[in-house]
Amino acid sequence: MIFADADLDQAVNGAMMGIFFNQGQVCCAGSRLFVEEKIKEEFLGRFKEKAERIQVGDPMDKATLMGPQVSEEQLNKIKGYVGIAREEGATVFAGGESPQLDPQFKNGYFFQPTIFSEVNNSMRVAQEEIFGPVTSVISFDNDEDLIRQANETIYGLVGRHLDARHHPRASLSPKQSRPASIWINTYNMFNAASPFGGYKQSGYGREMGRHALELYTQVKSVWVDLSGKPIGWFGK
Repeated sequence: MIFADADLDQAVNGAMMGIFFNQGQVCCAGSRLFVEEKIKEEFLGRFKEKAERIQVGDPMDKATLMGPQVSEEQLNKIKGYVGIAREEGATVFAGGESPQLDPQFKNGYFFQPTIFSEVNNSMRVAQEEIFGPVTSVISFDNDEDLIRQANETIYGLVGRHLDARHHPRASLSPKQSRPASIWINTYNMFNAASPFGGYKQSGYGREMGRHALELYTQVKSVWVDLSGKPIGWFGK
């Protein structure tokens, strides 16, 4: 969630890390990007410029910033969702296809960093998990519109809130949005003492923290009657 009073440089860097890290193959990837309408065009311009500078290719090359997807099946899934998004009316603002690489990598499972604009929150590209370097930029007009759209999903693992200059507004959305973990002006921060897990169809139970102990605990109930009274309705 990116508000109009956010530091845009920080917002772009955070959005980049949120979706393109590990080729987007991250359970808490920022695949829906809500941007306040008044800064949408400026944000998109900066976001596209940085995304197109990402070098995709040989993961053994130190200059490479994005390697291949994990499998051909996953690559085809990403391509399929990009096609669906186009059919539903979303605009490919950056990327959208496999990159042109050297011949030795032509059969690799590579895909460009991809940004969709003109996305409606009801589109499949916004509602279903792609698990790749594809993000949907969705605009919002005010806080109420933002919270409504953010909660219109069957998932609830993480949310990232960017508002470096007006913290009271940043603290508004964590109270009302429904992911299990929320980061403000940062991303992918974990601590062994802090539980991590999901709401809704993002799973149940927690890793880390004392809550994780419940996964390794078996609960037993033992009842002992010390009253000496007869058991049952039939008496002695």
